[in-house]
Amino acid sequence: MRVLHFYRTYLPDTVGGAEQSIYHLCRAGADQGVENTVLTLTSQRGAAQRVSLPGHTVERVQSGFKLASVELSLGVIRRFRQLAREADVIHYHFPWPMSDIAHLASCVHKPSVVTYHADIQRQRTLLAMYKPLMHRFLRSVDRIVATSPNYAATSEVLRAHRDKVEVVPLGLTRNYYPKPDEALLKKWRERTGGGPFFLFVGVFRYYKGLNVLLEAIRRTGYPVVLVGDGPLAPELRAYAQQHRITGAHFTGQLPEEDKMALIELSRAIVFPSPNRAEAFGMTLLEGAMLGKPMITCEIGTGTSYVNRHGETGLVCIPNDHEDLARAMEALWNDALQCELMGRRAALRFEDLFTAHRTARAYRRIYDAVVAEHASGTARAGASKAAELRRESAPLSVDRDQVIEEKS
Repeated sequence: MRVLHFYRTYLPDTVGGAEQSIYHLCRAGADQGVENTVLTLTSQRGAAQRVSLPGHTVERVQSGFKLASVELSLGVIRRFRQLAREADVIHYHFPWPMSDIAHLASCVHKPSVVTYHADIQRQRTLLAMYKPLMHRFLRSVDRIVATSPNYAATSEVLRAHRDKVEVVPLGLTRNYYPKPDEALLKKWRERTGGGPFFLFVGVFRYYKGLNVLLEAIRRTGYPVVLVGDGPLAPELRAYAQQHRITGAHFTGQLPEEDKMALIELSRAIVFPSPNRAEAFGMTLLEGAMLGKPMITCEIGTGTSYVNRHGETGLVCIPNDHEDLARAMEALWNDALQCELMGRRAALRFEDLFTAHRTARAYRRIYDAVVAEHASGTARAGASKAAELRRESAPLSVDRDQVIEEKS
């Protein structure tokens, strides 16, 4: 089974949630007999066109230009046509308008799957112009895969295409991560003062809720280590310095081994994203994988599928630094509750979020769409997918109920 993945950015150029999910899927998919290739763009001049990673190959095409922050390239359409001819299944990762264009312009009639990572939240004016193309693209593919039942239930776009939507949660494998040695753990114990601390890991973007987190740190005084970098980093550092928020410790971007050491040493993961652009939260999976409780916000996305309020952590009201501070206080003052929630998070991870479980689910979907194309029953297969999805009864999310219970 040869699968061509198509996404705007990928390793080794960038490391983000979508890239991590594709990487773990490809590595675990190799054990399911899937030969994966990832076609992507690179902004690095003179970068190698082909890179070999464990379990899969990366094909890179030079980025052409940007339109409203969307990477575009005419060259990638030509390479897409070439690679698509060799593939059994085309696996798109949404959102990226370039994939819509390549799919429709290339007229490649191959079995097709879309992982729907998130709704488009910004660029509302351009979104109105893009919607016809987006819906035409989504109508033309065989399956759309939501990453959580919560997102499938709350996305207007997914509801418009519910007849072909299935749910497959993202997954990780612990063995694909480096294991920090005792010397590295000792180094970070010393740097963090040797005591408990909360941990945030991610790109410093508008939808991460870091301004709210800084206010919660100022209110509680608890130490929080913030790992990462991004567009808002200078602004957030300046704000913390101006308001003397001494509990905020910025590390910048770190190697994976250091990140894993900090997760292992932390009291809990704090992930206060207040915007549904945060569709899942791979950092939450990493924390759950290592048995850490979590603090998140109820935004109707996969964050509340990974983190179940009162079971694996606490779920807060979005954009409410006082509620966030109360959640931090609750976990800070109850080490036993933290340990119990962390154990339940690890058990839930093993039940639902391993990369091999994800890869098996995708292999089933790949086989189904290939069989449907071979027999000429692709439309019927989409209807069958909808029937199976209804039978599995994905969770709906009552955001008001969660917030009301906490108020």
